[in-house]
Parts: sequence; structure tokens; C-alpha cells
Amino acid sequence: MLKKDRWRLAIVIVVVVAALLSVFPLDGKINLGLDLKGGAHIVLQAKPTSGSALTDDSIERLLAVLRNRIDQYGVAEPVIQREGRDRVIVDLPGVEDPEAALELIGKTALLEFRKVLGATPAMPPGPERQNYASDDEFQAAQKRWNDAKVEIETYKSELEKQVGIAGGDIVAKDEEGRYFLLGPSLVSGKHLVDAKTQFDNLGRAVVTLEFNSEGAKLFEQATAENVGKQISIVLDGNVVSAPVVQERISGGNAQISGRFSTAEAQRLAIMLRAGALPVPVDVLENRSVGPSLGADSINAGLKAGLIGTLLVLGFMLLYYRTLGIAADVALTVCLLLVFAGLISLKATLTLPGIAGIILTIGMAVDGNILIYERIIEEAKLGKTPTAAIDAGFKKALTTILDANITTLIAAGVLYYFGSGPIRGFAVTLSIGILASVFSAIVVTRVLLQVLMGGSKSPFLVNRS
Repeated sequence: MLKKDRWRLAIVIVVVVAALLSVFPLDGKINLGLDLKGGAHIVLQAKPTSGSALTDDSIERLLAVLRNRIDQYGVAEPVIQREGRDRVIVDLPGVEDPEAALELIGKTALLEFRKVLGATPAMPPGPERQNYASDDEFQAAQKRWNDAKVEIETYKSELEKQVGIAGGDIVAKDEEGRYFLLGPSLVSGKHLVDAKTQFDNLGRAVVTLEFNSEGAKLFEQATAENVGKQISIVLDGNVVSAPVVQERISGGNAQISGRFSTAEAQRLAIMLRAGALPVPVDVLENRSVGPSLGADSINAGLKAGLIGTLLVLGFMLLYYRTLGIAADVALTVCLLLVFAGLISLKATLTLPGIAGIILTIGMAVDGNILIYERIIEEAKLGKTPTAAIDAGFKKALTTILDANITTLIAAGVLYYFGSGPIRGFAVTLSIGILASVFSAIVVTRVLLQVLMGGSKSPFLVNRS
């Protein structure tokens, strides 16, 4: 074996060993798409408002914000596509909590800091009979609660009358039932640079905010002008909190604290980082997709792949005999590299992706056939096995590259313009093309050199 062939053998051994280590054990290493694993299927409809009309640009910006949020949420290969003029379909493979995902993608996440011009008291919790010794005491508590409710509603009406008069801009409500008359926005989410989930001294989840230079100046100015007064943190028209400013805050950092869990704080941070939705959306459909169809599809795909592989292996052995052994081993290495590539790229396997693997099986030996026919032609001209192999590979290389590069270009177009399962097919096909070319040009050549062992055996021309 020549020195360059030894280098090829070393490369093949390293690649195969690395692929084996990345693939086995296979369980749980390959991400499955919605059609195979199940998940959440959500249909959203965009709504026009007085300040934001529905245009192609607003829908495209809506898609971009949704993709940004979902990418940060950690969903593998989501499908986010436009349907018609104002609808968006979102498929989230492997999502076990559709409601949490819906909260993430459906909220507008419009963040504002506003001065508090007036506020009602908090609405007390309603009385419960078991907390009182007699019916008279309970009825008296019920009357006090009703009086408080009427008083708060009256105060709310007075606040609403001041909107647009005394600098009031909106009336918003918080989780405790308080209503706030709020002034114009002092700082908004458009000034945000980053939002992170952290914990305060009591171990409660909070969201820390970092503003850009313009936002930092506005926030410092707002806190300086409102020392001893309340500034509310408003999200989607609801007051999250309304702390009293103790001193001027410089540096462009703020904190949102509220009654939310760690998971809710993380989702809020994601929404703030990704930005507000350009238009509000309604949820038309939100359902979970079970993996039962996926299990049947996987079994059918495995069966089809196994039958296809056995037929290809059998054909190569019957037609090319000894040469067929090298082709079959190269095909096995090709499949190993396909799965290793899917795992390494963290790609998602979909039902069309399984079709791509089966297609790869059928196409993987195409390069071997081209090479073998050239080798046989050279051997019939009287060349030695070594010379015939060398000439066969050189003459077949251009054809192999031309055929596979054109297919790779088609796969790239599918990936760029497609989405979801179409992209899964394109990724699987691309990995299969690269693996088959490597197997045909490098692995097969090394195997032929090993099988030949430097002898002048006539096996190269003996197919009968």
C-alpha cells in the first residue's frame, strides 16, 4: 500500500471511530420533528389596530419576532409560516406545555415605564363563610367588601375621566385589583439591550433590564424627576409593579419584580429580549399533537429503509462480487455518517427526512457503480489492478462531483425557501450527499486497496 493510501486509511479509521462514538447509543440523540414526536400546533390571527395596520411588512416583522422568541425558548426545528393574509401557523415539536408556549408567543410584550398620577386601593379578597363564627358576621363582611368594591369602581371612574386632561394617558390595572392613572411613557422596551432572569436576596425570581445609551439617559432623567413618587412598570397594558423611586438611578439598569415563578420570569425575559409583537394576535387554534402517528411513521420508515438497504447490498454483491463487498461496507459507513451528521448538527428528523435517508441509500452506491465501471474498462485494456483503480477513480471523479453538486444545490434551494419538514428533508439529503461522496471516493478506494493487497488478482474484471 502506497504512503498516500495509508493516509487515506488513517483518515477513514478516525472518521468511522468518531462517528461510532457520536452515534452509539442512539436513543435520544436525534431530535424528532412534530410529525414524529408530537408537540404543539398553534394557529394565530393578526389583528389591525388604530396604530398598526395589517401590511405585508407587519406580518413579516411578526414572523421575525416569533422566530426570535421561539429560538430562545429552545424548541428544535419549529415551523413558523404564514397562511393567507393574516394568519400564522406555529408547530413546536416536543413541547409538553402548550399553554406556556402560547403565553410566550402570544403576548405582545410591550414594556413601558410610566409615572403614576393616581391609584385606587387594592381590592380586598372576598369573604368566605368558614372564616366567620355566624351568618351575621359573614353578611356584615360581605357588605363591607361590596362597599369597598363600589368605592374602588367609583374611584376608577374618576381616574378614567382624567385621561387626557391632567396629563393622564391611560388607566391600567395590576394583579391586586388596583387601578392606576398613568402618565405618558418615560422609557419603553425599544430602549432595551438585554433582559435576564436573576434572583433577589429573598430567592424570588426577578427580571433585570439593561438599557441602551438613550434608554439609560431617559431612565436616569425619569428617576431623578420622580424621587419619592411612584413609577409603574407596565407590560401589555397591565401594571407589573409600581415602586416608589428612592433616588436617581444611573447606569441604565432596572429590575422587574412580581409574583411570578422562575419559569414565568424566564419567559418574560425572552419576550422582552425578542421585542414586542408589531401587531396583536388572536389564538384561533391551540392543540397538542400526539406522537402515535410518529411511532407508526418511524416503524414504516425503518422497515422501508431496511428493505431498501438489503436490496441494494444484495444487488452489489451479486453483480460486482468482490467489488460489491467494498461498496456494501462503504454504504454502511455512509449511513453511519448520516446519523452522526444529524446528531452533530442537532438537526431534526422529520417524516420527509426519513424519506431523504431512504433516498440516500438508493443513491449512495451510484458513485461506486460509476467508479467500478471505469475500473473494469481500464482492467480490460490490460492495466494492472493498481493502475486500473487509479485511472478508474480519476475518470469517475468529475462525473461524481458534477452529479452530487447539482443535487446539493437543489437541496440548498429547498432549505432556503422551505420550512419545517421541507427543511428537514433538505438537511438530511445534504448530509447524505456529502457522506456518499466521501464514502465513494475515500472509503471505497481504501477498501479496494486492502482487498487487493498488492496482488495482480483478476477479480476486477470477473463479474460472472
